[in-house]
Amino acid sequence: MTEEALIQQLQEAKHKEKAFALLVDLYKERLYWHIRHLVKNHEDANDLLQNTFIKVYKNISSFKKQSKLYSWMYRIATNESLTFLTKKAKTLHLSYEHLQVSLVNKLATDPYFDGNEALLQLHKAVASLPERQQQVFQMKYFENLTYKSIAEILEINEGTVKANYHHATKKIEKYLAITH
Repeated sequence: MTEEALIQQLQEAKHKEKAFALLVDLYKERLYWHIRHLVKNHEDANDLLQNTFIKVYKNISSFKKQSKLYSWMYRIATNESLTFLTKKAKTLHLSYEHLQVSLVNKLATDPYFDGNEALLQLHKAVASLPERQQQVFQMKYFENLTYKSIAEILEINEGTVKANYHHATKKIEKYLAITH
């Protein structure tokens, strides 16, 4: 089924339930990992994934097709995740960057984290970046999204995405060189 046909069925009452089940099957894993890279925690990622799909379901009738469907859903997932992280940082009286470091430090004891020491160090390096560079790096490196897709999701221009990714990789290289 084409994206166009899926959107049409999602926006029609008689096909919405079946089309939504298909949408969830198509995107749940990609969106889960996108959210998980942002929030680092399995339980939080699952909760935010559910919130994302609830918002998609409630708002699909107002989807204007100005971007790809997955870009729109990624934007919702990103916004849900960033709102969650901002609230969590405020609750814990931490900056966004300090919260990220704290979350990464907990990864080593997370039963759902199956990475090795090198991956843990990479996550620590990413956590040391400014928020926008973290987002761009995670989408490009871990999710292999195109610059154009990242620009659509974050609603910034492609040149800004490329610059953020370039700066992020340089900072990560420097961080990893210092820590090893």
